[in-house]
Amino acid sequence: MLSDADVAAHYDLLSPWDPIRFPSDAFYDELVRGADAVLDVGCGTGNMLRQARESGHSGRLVGIDPDRAALDRARRRTDVEWVLGTAADIGWVGEFDLATMVSHAFQCLIGDDELRASLAAVRTALRDGGRFAFETRHPQARAWEDWNASNAEDFTDPAGRALRSSHHVESVVGDVVTFTETTSDPADGTVLRVDRASLRFLDVPTLGDFLDGAGFAIESQYGDWHGGPITETSREIVTIARRV
Repeated sequence: MLSDADVAAHYDLLSPWDPIRFPSDAFYDELVRGADAVLDVGCGTGNMLRQARESGHSGRLVGIDPDRAALDRARRRTDVEWVLGTAADIGWVGEFDLATMVSHAFQCLIGDDELRASLAAVRTALRDGGRFAFETRHPQARAWEDWNASNAEDFTDPAGRALRSSHHVESVVGDVVTFTETTSDPADGTVLRVDRASLRFLDVPTLGDFLDGAGFAIESQYGDWHGGPITETSREIVTIARRV
């Protein structure tokens, strides 16, 4: 079987943070480098903030996440503040220039009340005029249709084990998709771990309504990581919202 610590290590292996290779990482890297105080909500294993510090960011960097195992990996770097908690747990008031939710973490906010409470907490943590940057998969692209066994990924973990990761969609109810991620032995199919998660796919108008209701104004919104507009073929909704 695989522990939570194993899963956190696998995440780092399968989803490395690299602003040179990945336009999404470059997008956030530029924003972080231009802000004195940054709060990364749903920071996971902390790769974005750890690399920002390694690259010379001298301001305040704070990551918050509810996953203890992920934070244990993040805490290998001690010159960044790491906090256990959810977006709604944020208690800072007017301390940050920039808040981020990267790697589609925003989609983990499922219910309306959870979403409103999280946005309110993020807004409160920002200084006047502070910005909140995040992305969510555009529902028109129906990304979940590719989450199936035919797209399984084989990899070797840090301990040298050969593993296979595959996904299965259990349900699509309204704008919420629930799915499982199964990690198995590719040699004999032995299931080592099954994780279940739900993600919310908000469309552009609904997302805008939530932001407006929370006291944010949309400063910029893109359909890709190169600053292109949102079109009928866009797969992402990349948003920079400003506290008003």
